[in-house]
Amino acid sequence: MTYTITRLAETGSTNAIARQMAAQGAPEGTVVTADRQTAGRGRMGRTFHSPEGSGLYMSLILRPMIPAAQAIRITTAAAVAVSRALEKMGCAPQIKWVNDIYARGRKICGILAESALAADGTMAYAVLGIGVNLAAPAGGFPPEIAEIAGAAFDDPPPDAREKLLAAILGEFAPLYADLAGECAAHMAEYRRRCFLIGKAITVMPLDGGAPYDAVAADVDDECGLVIRLPDGTAQTLSSAEVRVRGK
Repeated sequence: MTYTITRLAETGSTNAIARQMAAQGAPEGTVVTADRQTAGRGRMGRTFHSPEGSGLYMSLILRPMIPAAQAIRITTAAAVAVSRALEKMGCAPQIKWVNDIYARGRKICGILAESALAADGTMAYAVLGIGVNLAAPAGGFPPEIAEIAGAAFDDPPPDAREKLLAAILGEFAPLYADLAGECAAHMAEYRRRCFLIGKAITVMPLDGGAPYDAVAADVDDECGLVIRLPDGTAQTLSSAEVRVRGK
């Protein structure tokens, strides 16, 4: 994949800019980065704190040749790519199903993949957004995320943002090229890196249902979280909010 990078000093959301560009025909491999986002977004409409000088905020336009039902593979491939890239820079990341990267017990990265469908139901394009906290922001994280958010480094290496951007793009390209296979090859690594497996968790359904307890047993080849309920039965979650019990 050939990358073309547009760098912005400030924007509302790199994903929003990239979606506009994709809708206007921008090619696969177009990357948008910003020094600061004023309206960064995560899953379920949450905000992603994106102050200047402390993070990498990027979005990548893709035109994937996979069914829309397999779009989650983009997220899991990105999680593996980000993890590999951070390791190269001396961080020790772990994946929290389905789209977060943690280090030292705190969330340091969020991944948001958004897609648009063509008239025939295939994906017209996808936009992959990645936000990484390289360092704690001046003044600390906002109170509403202070107990969860963290940074990849206490003292980031020189040119950390550009180095991480290059490393993520380099790691993602071969994983993305493999997504159309029957079983994406990166899933074994995703499982290995997922710290939820084997943990007692609380599941919070996205439909507003009551939270319930389970054990995270596995991640299947289609990126679903396999859980074991207290009565011993198994279920597979395609989407949900989960947290390690007791945290």
